[in-house]
Formats: sequence, C-alpha cells, structure tokens
Amino acid sequence: MQISGKTFVVTGGRSGLGAATATMLEAEGATVVVADLPEVDVTDEESVRSLVESCDELHGVVNCAGIGGGARVIGFPLDQFRRIVEVNLIGTFNVIRHAAEKIAAGQPDAEGTRGVIVNTASNAAFDGQIGQAAYTASKAGVAGMTLPIARDLGKFGIRVVTIAPGPADTPMLSKLRDDIRESLESQIPFPKRLGRPEDFAALVKHIVENEYLNGEVIRLDGALRMGPR
Repeated sequence: MQISGKTFVVTGGRSGLGAATATMLEAEGATVVVADLPEVDVTDEESVRSLVESCDELHGVVNCAGIGGGARVIGFPLDQFRRIVEVNLIGTFNVIRHAAEKIAAGQPDAEGTRGVIVNTASNAAFDGQIGQAAYTASKAGVAGMTLPIARDLGKFGIRVVTIAPGPADTPMLSKLRDDIRESLESQIPFPKRLGRPEDFAALVKHIVENEYLNGEVIRLDGALRMGPR
C-alpha cells in the first residue's frame, strides 16, 4: 500500500516511537491523526470512537500508546498489574476494533487492500525479565492476538502486523541510570546501542508498503535475548 495520500492514526504519537512514526508518515505524504493523552485515552471506548469517526477516511493505524512499570510478584499491587494490561493490551484492541470498522468501510485498491494495522509489542513478550510480569503479559497478549486478528480482518483487505522492539532510546527509558543503560547496550550483539525511534519508523514504512507482510510479529532488537535480570 502506498503511503502518500492515505490517512493514518498513530496512538502515542507525541513522543518516542509514535512521534517518529508520525513524522515519517507525514514526510511520505500521509495525513496523520495523532491520538494521545489527554485528548484521547486508548482505554476509553467513546474517546477512541470519536477520534476514528472524526476521520473522513482511514487507511492505517499504528498502535504505539503504552506504559511500563514493574515489581516483584510478592507484593505486586494488583491495580498496577491491571493498569498495565489495560493500557497496553486492552487499549490496543480497543483501537483496532474501532479502526478496523472504519477501514473496512473504505474502497479497496487494485490489490484488494483497504488498510493496515501495525501494533507494538516488545521483546519482553518473549524474554520477560524479573519484575516484568505485567508488562510481559500485556505485550505477549499483543503478539498473540496478531494472527487471529489478521485472519479475521483479511476478508476486508486489512493486514495486521506487530513489531516487537527491544529497549529503545525513548522517554520510557530516559530515566535509566547510566550503568543500567550501558549494561543493556553491552548485551546487544549488534549494533551495540539502544534502538532508535527512527529504526521503528523505518520498519513501519516497510510493513505498510509490503503487501505480503501479514499476521507476523517482527522482532526489532539487534538480536538481543534478555537475561533474567
């Protein structure tokens, strides 16, 4: 699918991976609708519905809205666990279901494509560390629902792909101590650096343009496999 002339919603589009993606899409000639707090809460049905309905047409969604947070299992506040899953997993699905309805109502192109949905999981979905039970559960859920949703929406000409990035140089990790950052970088086989938002945006561009990518979870982590801690 060509990006130019299309309309995309980018959740979490004011910072980090979302901001880089929105910038890339606009540079490629797309109209970008940024969905971010406080105007749009991905966990709120009416908030998301209103945003989607405000679009004259919709061809794609990139779900980048998410939160972190961790704690050991013993003494883990249940409200904190619930909130992480609600934003990262339920919020992603809430956006998908409203956006898919809008995209499905559009006209297909010559290939039968109406649009594409790109979600954000994490390498933690596969290599969750100690203290990441809630975050890992939420991102594993995003990865796990990719294929069934792609199969469901295929009849409408809508593709669904998920990116599972490793640690990225974004505001979510900006508070890391220097020694923790250096430890993370040292574990990455190559290149030995944190991911950059532009790396993520470049992969989004390829996913949108490559018609045969569908139902897949793509790791973007420099071959990093996280240890227990």
